[in-house]
Amino acid sequence: MRAVAQRVSSARVSAGVDPIFVMGPGLLVLVGVGSADTEAEAEQLARRLVHLRIFDDDDHHMNHSVLDVGGTLGVVSQFTLYGDTRHGRRPSYSAAASAERAAPLIEDLVRVARGLGVPVVCGRFGAMMEVALVNSGPVTILLDTDPRPA
Repeated sequence: MRAVAQRVSSARVSAGVDPIFVMGPGLLVLVGVGSADTEAEAEQLARRLVHLRIFDDDDHHMNHSVLDVGGTLGVVSQFTLYGDTRHGRRPSYSAAASAERAAPLIEDLVRVARGLGVPVVCGRFGAMMEVALVNSGPVTILLDTDPRPA
């Protein structure tokens, strides 16, 4: 699984004019599922996100996690994180999992994160969404459960 985690002051995800979620401080995470990913990768990524130390302590050092600061985890599925642009100008998405395979793994990630005590809000799987955020820092971190990403 691949993720782009952004430390945010606030974020809003909507489908057209209908808000899907609005969140305050926390992590907004765009998550892509690869065709070979399993529940193990979903659980691993959830744990990494919940415990990722990118929030400031009193000395302005990034020593706290979203769990430590009482923030929210916003999860938005995004298959385009598996876009391969090495050949030509149109990305290939052949390494991305099918919707039928990806949706349950996103749900697993959310379930594990909630089980670790973090409030989680989610985008709408497969929907055309608009994402608005205020990146705090800015801090943006790339995560990948594959030790050798393509």
